[in-house]
Amino acid sequence: MVVKAAISVLGPLTFTTARFGVAAATLFVLIRVRDGAIRWPGRLGPRLLGLGVLGFGCYQVLWTAGLARVTAGDSALIIAAAPVITALVAGLAGLDRLTGPKLAGALLAFAGVTIVVTASHGVALGASLAGDALTLGAAALWAVYTVIGARVLRHIDPLQATAWAVLGGFLFLLPFGLWDVANQPPPNLTPAILAELAYSGMLAAGIASVLMFNAVRHVGPTRASAMQLLVPAGAVVLGAVFLGETVGIAEVAGGIVIVLGVVLTRRTRVIPLRLRARAGTPA
Repeated sequence: MVVKAAISVLGPLTFTTARFGVAAATLFVLIRVRDGAIRWPGRLGPRLLGLGVLGFGCYQVLWTAGLARVTAGDSALIIAAAPVITALVAGLAGLDRLTGPKLAGALLAFAGVTIVVTASHGVALGASLAGDALTLGAAALWAVYTVIGARVLRHIDPLQATAWAVLGGFLFLLPFGLWDVANQPPPNLTPAILAELAYSGMLAAGIASVLMFNAVRHVGPTRASAMQLLVPAGAVVLGAVFLGETVGIAEVAGGIVIVLGVVLTRRTRVIPLRLRARAGTPA
């Protein structure tokens, strides 16, 4: 909701670039306060900057380009495939054990997102194959970013890793943002727009990204990514509370399915042993 309001004034590329500039500044201030100094992370530096180019820079460009060609519902649904892709990539890379519950939970949560998105926006997949492909590419980049991040976090803490990655994304986006500024009228930077930019940059892009890397470090990329599927359900709730939007039975059902999927990723078995025993299924 906040991003939508700000983009209508600043333009998508200008807003996105400014957002990650604010996020990078916020995280480096936190590093300065915590550690007393900002130090280049040695050999990890280029890798972290490149990680940011991938997960924040290229992702944003592909997502924005895809969104211009498909509906908001299509975009949200395709992006929601990122946790499933993450589970597969992490398993292939040997960075996360691809167990039955993890994969089943990710797929179940994705099904819940499908219900929520279809009920809220409707979908028309295939109307623009180019748009669908660009958006799917963005989802794949985010999955790769998350998996590579899990490997990097073995050598650096989440705050440091996120700060340098966000900086890499900002530097990549900067030429796009400057081009956008040069090709549109001067924006009307009201206090409300500045507050929205600060919120989106400091919290949504900055602190939230650190929390995401903390989750990846503690529970692995598959489970951490699956938790992100709670966002569509949360957006529906916030829309109902603050914007008075109607929440239908489908949205409620989809939200419940999402939560069940996320819970399933934390289990050791898809079917509990006691139910297996009753059904006569081998453990």
